[in-house]
Amino acid sequence: MPAVRLFGLPTDINSSFERGAAAGPAAIRAALRSDRGNLASELGPEIGVDIAFADDGDLPLTEYTARDDAAIRRHVAMLQEDGEVPLALGGDHAVSFPLVEAAANCFGPVTILHFDAHPDLYDDFAGNPRSHASPFARICEAGHARRLVQVGIRTLNRHCREQADRFGVEIVPMADFTPDAVPVLDGPLYISIDLDGLDPSAAPGVAHPEPGGLTVREMLAVLHKQTAPIVGADIVEHHPGRDIGDVTAILGAKLVRELAALIDRNGPYNN
Repeated sequence: MPAVRLFGLPTDINSSFERGAAAGPAAIRAALRSDRGNLASELGPEIGVDIAFADDGDLPLTEYTARDDAAIRRHVAMLQEDGEVPLALGGDHAVSFPLVEAAANCFGPVTILHFDAHPDLYDDFAGNPRSHASPFARICEAGHARRLVQVGIRTLNRHCREQADRFGVEIVPMADFTPDAVPVLDGPLYISIDLDGLDPSAAPGVAHPEPGGLTVREMLAVLHKQTAPIVGADIVEHHPGRDIGDVTAILGAKLVRELAALIDRNGPYNN
């Protein structure tokens, strides 16, 4: 089974509303290591015991986007060359572009399962084409996604609707949502979780809370039904300064455990 390598990307230089997500990796890591819980997943295996798991700490990012993108790509390439699966903690959602780019450089275009309140498809946002509101536009126009399925979207404006049509994005509506509405996807599979895809009652510690989101149980049901080999994943946009009682950090830690168990269960991708 593939080893899972956790690492943090403490950057929010491309955040559009307020900064704060750079502190997300440390908060999630602290919750993961806390004695208030353990390292078992709902799938059964325990990370570090049944699942090969290591934490590389945070990458030393510089707040220069091009330089940081290159550092992220290098780190992911190193892990993938060793047959390990990267699990990144953001940071704002802009980091998903170099993460997916590195995966596509290794495996070819990937299938992406993306949880978010927002489609992040802006051609640019406030003049910044590398905004955290734009990573999936960059991913799609570069040809890194052979299929992009977005779950939890509930802020789709006209521009992003046109972008979704342009790129052939599949958006699963939140109205009358059930996990059965989300397809079981083929590999190589990349999973990107923006914590604001969840309802603010479950994840208040985000910069852009949007009512009417997914429950934790719905997100887990969608994740657990996926059977394809996973070649990378990220959990992004935790803003500890807006959290309440660390509940969002604790949720982020749970998602680390569930993603690690899913990576282990689904096995390596053989291209």
